[in-house]
Amino acid sequence: MDLAVHIEDIIEKNGSDFELSKLFKTFINEYKASLSELFKKNQGKDFLVCHTKQLDSIISLMYKTTLRRIFGNYLPMRSSIPIAVVALGSYGREQLCVHSDIDLLIVYKKIDGFNSELIIEKFFYLILDSGLKLSHRVHEVDDLFKASNEDITIRTSLMEARFVTGSSLTWHAASKELNRIRLYKQKEFILAKIKEAQTRRKKYPNSMQPNIKKSVGGLRDSNFIFWIAQTIYAITSLKDLTGSLYSDEEYKEYRVALELLFRVRSALHLITGKQEDRLLLEYIPEVSHMLGFKNQQKMITKVLEAQWRINNFTQIFVKKMVRPYIADISNVKKFRHHRLSRGIYELDNRIYASYNLAIQPLNKLLEILVSLENKTYHFDAGFLNQFTYTKIEYPLKSKTYMLLKELFKKRHMYCFLKLFYDAGILHHLFHNFKKVLHLPQFDGYHHYPVDIHSIKCVEALENIEEPFIKKLYDEFGNDEKLLLKIVTLFHDTGKGRVQDHSEVGAKLIAPFVKKMKLKDEDIHRSITLVKQHVTMSNVAFRQNIHNEKTLYKFMSNVEDIKNLKLLYVLTYADINGVGEGVYNSFSSKLLRELYINALEVAQNKGRITDASKRINSEKRVQKLPEFLELPKLLQKKLLGIESNLFFFKHTPLDIIEIAKKAKETKKYDFSISTESSLVIEIYRKIPLNIGYLLASLSHLDVASMEIFTLFDDIKYFKIEFIEHVGKDELRQIENIINNAFDMSKHIKLKEVTIYKHEINIDFEHSLTHAEININTQNQKGLLAYIMECFEELGINIVSAKIHSTKHKVRDSFLIEKQNELCNNVENIYKLLITKGK
Repeated sequence: MDLAVHIEDIIEKNGSDFELSKLFKTFINEYKASLSELFKKNQGKDFLVCHTKQLDSIISLMYKTTLRRIFGNYLPMRSSIPIAVVALGSYGREQLCVHSDIDLLIVYKKIDGFNSELIIEKFFYLILDSGLKLSHRVHEVDDLFKASNEDITIRTSLMEARFVTGSSLTWHAASKELNRIRLYKQKEFILAKIKEAQTRRKKYPNSMQPNIKKSVGGLRDSNFIFWIAQTIYAITSLKDLTGSLYSDEEYKEYRVALELLFRVRSALHLITGKQEDRLLLEYIPEVSHMLGFKNQQKMITKVLEAQWRINNFTQIFVKKMVRPYIADISNVKKFRHHRLSRGIYELDNRIYASYNLAIQPLNKLLEILVSLENKTYHFDAGFLNQFTYTKIEYPLKSKTYMLLKELFKKRHMYCFLKLFYDAGILHHLFHNFKKVLHLPQFDGYHHYPVDIHSIKCVEALENIEEPFIKKLYDEFGNDEKLLLKIVTLFHDTGKGRVQDHSEVGAKLIAPFVKKMKLKDEDIHRSITLVKQHVTMSNVAFRQNIHNEKTLYKFMSNVEDIKNLKLLYVLTYADINGVGEGVYNSFSSKLLRELYINALEVAQNKGRITDASKRINSEKRVQKLPEFLELPKLLQKKLLGIESNLFFFKHTPLDIIEIAKKAKETKKYDFSISTESSLVIEIYRKIPLNIGYLLASLSHLDVASMEIFTLFDDIKYFKIEFIEHVGKDELRQIENIINNAFDMSKHIKLKEVTIYKHEINIDFEHSLTHAEININTQNQKGLLAYIMECFEELGINIVSAKIHSTKHKVRDSFLIEKQNELCNNVENIYKLLITKGK
């Protein structure tokens, strides 16, 4: 379409404004539809520049059309009309992404001979009616300076101004004002931008699904360093500072990283058809394909690496630029008094290094860290610069290993590991990290890539919040704490291979701990702990932790009590390092129960039978004053509860409280707790419509479920949910529970998919109980469906262990062997299976 000719034709025929805007809208839509093809030919910054130039031509033509419409055949020279159309923001930087708003500044001078306001108004109407997403400002030239001081965002956007069309005379006058703005109160502006960046970086930390624009190391960080450089040096590109502020090679690495983020962000906009800057899991396959990556995991690794590079570059060189503006003369004496080495200082738990100091040898820098007091430190960008560019020779010297060992012995190792990561030398100091550097783990469970997860685990180990585990950790000797910290850091370094990562990690840690000169016994323990580091959580969350076979098998892998204690603390750190809120009261309870049960097994030389465990549990209950206060008949009924598991799963006090509440139950009673997550306890004599109850609450994920027959035909239900609910939902939940005692009520369940191979039935679990395991896709209403099947078959559930991730569930049901259950296996399969019957 020859757009200019069509426009001229409409104007000559005195066509309407609607016709013009429709013409532009059609052209713009056709252009947007062609962007995917353009992206195949030009990616990264080239694509953005091409897109920007095309928008420049469209906007210029719109402005020309507006003038032609107003002036007709008496159109003056464009420079004579005191209006300049200026690009701001990413549009001004020629980095405008496909679905980002177009930031425009219309700057003008009031001249009596021109009705500038009318021209601007008609120009904007044409743009908006044509369907362009516009964000605009209108200012007189003389008002620019005042406007820039009203808001830091306005001043920032004005810094990136680029002339598009209009009067070059007006633009020249505006440029003088813009330079005046740049020079005005530079220090205040720089400090405000630093604070703004710090706030943003806290809000958008490192993630495996990063915000390409706002996350740490994202495009906004690249904008940030440009704004600072432009304020101080009046540059038009960061390349202008190569050779003075940083080397050509440093800038080249930064630009390569930036280029990848440009490509990813453009792909996201094209795929989603909107302004989407988050590289979410569902977009990764298509983004990888558009960018030419055959391996999706490799693409994410490259993106995370690029963000690390931009973050490192920004931190170091922003600080290098702003030092003269933020230096506090009053601190000079303090720095001298707190000098650690020539050019390196400690002040208020922060370590500084002069940029004038030559890059120090690695061991010299490590010696400084070792010499620090035993507390948490932060590290200034100057000190980060030292570690980023220090020379590391291979293989590492024996002294280097000894210095690293001393760091592991410190109470606060996390801050040093974070420093090594930020400096990009983590995998150089700990070679095992080479294959897991920036390695994502999209398993529906982990929140961070392997390297950051490992460092977070060490942070959790050094800041244990659970009193029981903290006491256990404090009782360890120095050698055990050293061993545990090394294992915590290295436990996942076997990932990224085909072989089981625990097995690979066990092989990888052996050479390192030998170089740390650990005792042979501790070397063996470190190998065992890495090999078994997922065992405790797997057993606690997926198996019956009160079954003696389970406990003996678990302890045969763990080997001894010391390893059990170390593994318990390691598991705590590992889960806490996964992400915020993953370690909760439910996981804490299960792990502690497994630890106590396994400890009991390990301390007995002979095998403990369920009968002897039951006797021991009863004795603990009978010794309590609260038990002796119960009526004799209730005591007898309590001790006559058939289920051994009931005694194993509850504390003596809980057992007594449950018995007391059961005695008071007439038809049914229930309680709801929302202290940490939603917990429902139900006592019933009359039938409970459990399928209806679970179906009504299927929007909440169940963490665990207990069902026990007590006495006098009373059944006890305890359902723990993962989520916390607000007080406003409690009334609705109470109504649902009350309605669940109406057996006629039914909710049509959502269709679920269960295949035969996803079901395993173990009739040899024990003399009195069988176990049904269902490992399938996570689906809403799944548990309600399973419970309805069990109700239909008359299966009596003793307890249920529910373990779910984002994508999978592993549900385990302990059921009583009754009603010829063992002869009814085909019916169980037939009813549960919904696919591939």
